[in-house]
This record gives sequence, C-alpha cells and structure tokens, in this order.
Amino acid sequence: MIKLNSNQQSTTGSPADMQRSTQLRFLVKLLVICGLCLTLAPDNSPAQERLPKVVKSVNGELVEVKNPDGPLPGAGQQPNRGTKIPFTPQEIIEELKYFILPFVIASVISMWFIIERLVILRSGRVIPRHFVSRFLKLLKDGKLNSRSALKLCDENPSPIASVFAHGIRKWGKPSVEVEQAIIDGGERQLSQLRKHLRVINGVATVAPLMGLLGTVIGMILAFNDIANSSAMGKAEELAGGIALALLTTALGLGIAIPSLIMYMYLAGRVDGLVMEMDQSAQDLVHLISAEGLAASAASRKSTSSAPTTKTKAKPDKTTTKS
Repeated sequence: MIKLNSNQQSTTGSPADMQRSTQLRFLVKLLVICGLCLTLAPDNSPAQERLPKVVKSVNGELVEVKNPDGPLPGAGQQPNRGTKIPFTPQEIIEELKYFILPFVIASVISMWFIIERLVILRSGRVIPRHFVSRFLKLLKDGKLNSRSALKLCDENPSPIASVFAHGIRKWGKPSVEVEQAIIDGGERQLSQLRKHLRVINGVATVAPLMGLLGTVIGMILAFNDIANSSAMGKAEELAGGIALALLTTALGLGIAIPSLIMYMYLAGRVDGLVMEMDQSAQDLVHLISAEGLAASAASRKSTSSAPTTKTKAKPDKTTTKS
C-alpha cells in the first residue's frame, strides 16, 4: 500500500502544481472567449459614422442631409450649365471660338453671290418684253435696216439685245450663218448668266467637309480628355469635344443646304431664260436671213400688185319683139 500511494502521488503531482495548471487553463479559456467575442462582435461605430441619417438625390447624386427639415444642399443654386450643348448664338460662338471663322466666311460668300445672281437674273433685265416685241414688229413691217436695227440693239443694254446684235451683223446672209452668229453670241451671254453659280455650288460642297473636319477635331479632343484625365464614363469631361463635333457638323449642313437649294433654283432660272432667248432668236433668223428677206419682199410685192378695181357685170339688153 505504501508503494502504491507513492506511485499515485508521483503521477498526480503536488497540489500546488495542480492549482497552477488549473489557473492556466482558466486563463487560456478566458482569453479564447474574449478573442472570440472581439472577433464576432460587429463594429458599429465606424459604420454609423459613414452612413448618413438622410440621403436625398440632388442633381443626380446622393447627398447626405444632416438636417432633414432644412433646405437641401445646393437648393436655390443654378445647376452647372457647362456640360450642356450650347444653342444660343453667344453660346455657340463661345464654344467654337476660332473654329467658327471658316463657317462665317463661307456663309458671307454664299449670301453675297446668291443676292447678286437674284438681281442679275431678273427676267425684265435679261429679256425686256417691250424691247423684244417692238424690235420684232419693226422688222416684220420692214421699218428697220441693218444699220438702224444694230443701233437700236446697242441702245438697249440687255443680254437679248447683244444676241440680236450678233445676228444683225450677218444681215442678208444665209440662215445658217445668221443662226451660227446668234449661237456664238448666245454662248457668251450664257457664260455671263452662269457666272458665280459655281461659287455657290462650291460653298454647298465645301461647307459639309468643314463640318466633318470639325467633327474629327472634336472627337480627337474628347478622346484626348479621356487619355489625360481618366474620364471614361464621365460625360461632363467629354462634353467639350462632343459639343465641338456636333456644332461644326450642324453649321456645315446649315450653310450647305440653303446654298445647294439656291444653286439649283438659279441654274433652273438660267435654263428658262436661255430657252426664251432661243425662241426670240429663231424669230429674228426668219426675218433677217436671205431667205426671210426674200420671202418678206415677195409677200410685200404680191400685196402691192394685187388689183384694186372690181369688175361689174353688164345686164343683157336683149329685147323680145312681139
């Protein structure tokens, strides 16, 4: 028994050691429980500081409102207008700056020559009706010779009078020569009537190209802003380049469309005037060519030699005798 107790005492240890081990295990358990509590417990204090009490949308952004009963942040202030597309002339000029100069020059050139052609191509100026009707009537009546007809054409400064003058210089020649002279004079007058129409057509062609150039420059500026400021997804950072691209395109089309319409209208007016001049010139050829002069002389001779006396029927004077 004595040996057994000694062995048991050696295995179990002294009471002081057992007490120390018990205390250590208790401390370890206490530390583990505290660590678990600290780990599992949510940290609400930072979240409460980050979360706003009241959140409202102002200009498309969520804004914390510390005083819900007070005014909203930014209330009463004008929204930022720097990112919208300009519409008024002043805003367009401020946005485009020196890019607007070519469009102003093109519009001035187009308007100048359109107004000039509208004045030049008036029907009363190109083909004065009173002159044409009077001139052809005098020729039909035989009251004009080559010299007086040419003088009358020189006194009337109109394109149709210049065409008539080219034909009168071939007075009495065959109709082919007279007609060829009129065609030559008509071609010169046609070139004068179509003068500056090519400039209007050129403006109508170049203006959209200038707008396209402005569009390309605007897109280059927009992508340059993306590369420099990492503005991907921020429309306000790209608004400057996009606004330049859209405005230049709109200005180019706004100048080109009216210019093209007026060019087509003026070209049609020239064609109508040329057709009317050609009809009057054909009448002139029939009157002053060798064939026309011979025909008119023959008609006048026949009318002048026609008998003017009338034959009277004589009654029969036969009498019957009974």
